[in-house]
Amino acid sequence: MEYYENVLEAVGDTPLVRLGRIEADEGISACLLAKAEYFNPGGSVKDRPAVKMIEVAEKAGLLKPGGTIVEPTSGNTGAGLALAAAVRGYKCICVMPDKTSREKQDLLRALGAEVVVTPTGLTPEDPESYYAVAERLAREIPGGFKPGQYENPANPLAHYETTGPEVWRQTAGRVTHFVAGMGTCGTITGAGHYLKEQNPEVKVVGADPEGSIFSDPGNVHSYAVEGVGEDFYPGNHDPAVVDEVIQVDDRESFLMTRRLMAEEGLFVGGSCGMAAVAAVRAARGLPESAVVVVLLPDTGRNYVSKVFDDEWLLEHGGVSPEDLTKPHRVFEEED
Repeated sequence: MEYYENVLEAVGDTPLVRLGRIEADEGISACLLAKAEYFNPGGSVKDRPAVKMIEVAEKAGLLKPGGTIVEPTSGNTGAGLALAAAVRGYKCICVMPDKTSREKQDLLRALGAEVVVTPTGLTPEDPESYYAVAERLAREIPGGFKPGQYENPANPLAHYETTGPEVWRQTAGRVTHFVAGMGTCGTITGAGHYLKEQNPEVKVVGADPEGSIFSDPGNVHSYAVEGVGEDFYPGNHDPAVVDEVIQVDDRESFLMTRRLMAEEGLFVGGSCGMAAVAAVRAARGLPESAVVVVLLPDTGRNYVSKVFDDEWLLEHGGVSPEDLTKPHRVFEEED
């Protein structure tokens, strides 16, 4: 018989899918591949660090039987932690900013987590920010433990041990460029380090929303795309591993998200569209021998009321009615 002992063993080994129609439409000669992380049980790449952070905490005695996991999250890490908590017998509390979609909040509750919602746009030091509230709850609740995905080295370790090796194996060592969004920086740091160890010539490209600190430290402001970018440098941020950071605005992110569904059948979230825009820009002008792998973090099911709702997109996403009638027009003419 062939089976897993529990659902956590199903995390990882997500497929690579060629973005053939986008390659052709954009005149790209390189091979453009998407690593579809929504195939993970919790629907996102964050299942990987969620499981790893709990495993490491258990071994270190930081998380004991009957304990409570408390984490500040935009939703995806929370889903992975909630799944792991259910399997391993812990309670789970997820603290989220109020800009996260209703789908994510409802999903976490359905997975058995308690959800605490805090205002968006507060600095991490503000006692009402989702970072500070999570810290306080973990400290006050008996048996509380905050994995701390932003500074926990088990986050990039998960990607060093799984995501990077998978990309290397799946491309038979031919990957030349790896593109991923930057938030906690676990994915790009861990996978990027592994790939550069295999071949120092691999280019690691960060995708960053307009308004985030990584692409423009002097112009940090709010933006609509969820779960990516930051207004501070996380502990897992390693600028030495990133060769280039490409800034993408909300409009481009959301239109590409829709395009991935319409042209490639990939039903993914807004940060996936953002990463795909960066990948297209990185791939332009590369030879046929180049292999560009872009990591698509999560599923579009978390954003039906936002990215896939015309009214929301027109009001919050920076798009025009013309954009919605011509979804292929992601890039401005000067691009």
